[in-house]
Amino acid sequence: MMDRDMEEKCPMPEIESLVLDCVSVEEAREKAAELWGIRPDDVEAKIISEDKKLFGFLGSSYKVEVRPIAPASFIKSCHFVNEVLDKMDLDLIPELNEDGMINLVGEDVGVVIGRYGETLKALEYLTNLACHDDMSTRRVRFDCGGYRQRREQTLSRLAESIAREALRKGTPVSLEPMSSWERRIVHLALRDNKEVETRSIGEEPSRRVLVCPVSRPERGRKKSTRNR
Repeated sequence: MMDRDMEEKCPMPEIESLVLDCVSVEEAREKAAELWGIRPDDVEAKIISEDKKLFGFLGSSYKVEVRPIAPASFIKSCHFVNEVLDKMDLDLIPELNEDGMINLVGEDVGVVIGRYGETLKALEYLTNLACHDDMSTRRVRFDCGGYRQRREQTLSRLAESIAREALRKGTPVSLEPMSSWERRIVHLALRDNKEVETRSIGEEPSRRVLVCPVSRPERGRKKSTRNR
């Protein structure tokens, strides 16, 4: 049994576009940037038609198609985390990948990951809280120095170990509080294990995975002993 954490694949949202009537491409970028809460250089613009006023003597107006270079909330996330990193005086640059993941690149990789990834997870949580209106579907994920891949391997091994412990004790065993991505890794690691089931309990940011032994039906009734 698995819960909603299994559904979190964090797809990159669709990039919206608009058509604006402006006197220049620069004006279109500025209007779009103000509307989406980003910077003009984060906006792509393309003229789709031109309307000349009085044979061109009074200038021209344009219909300009504008779109952000990435989903606006993800662009704002990059700017937000860049400001935080500057205030922390860390030599790191956020790069937004095509799958919606912000990869922090630079010399201070170890510092921002922190012990057991706590600093990186806190930065991810804070960024999503500040920049994303819908925390359930428009989350941005963070990586730094290949941490996520290493963490995934560690969590898979931990899940198998916890499953053995739950079976040995015959009682549910909970893991430490984890992010939704980490919980999903645990669920996936134990998906094919027919002897246990997993579910998430608690509220963010203390939500955790509970690994429960699957009760087996009794096979027949016990034979009664003879009276002595």
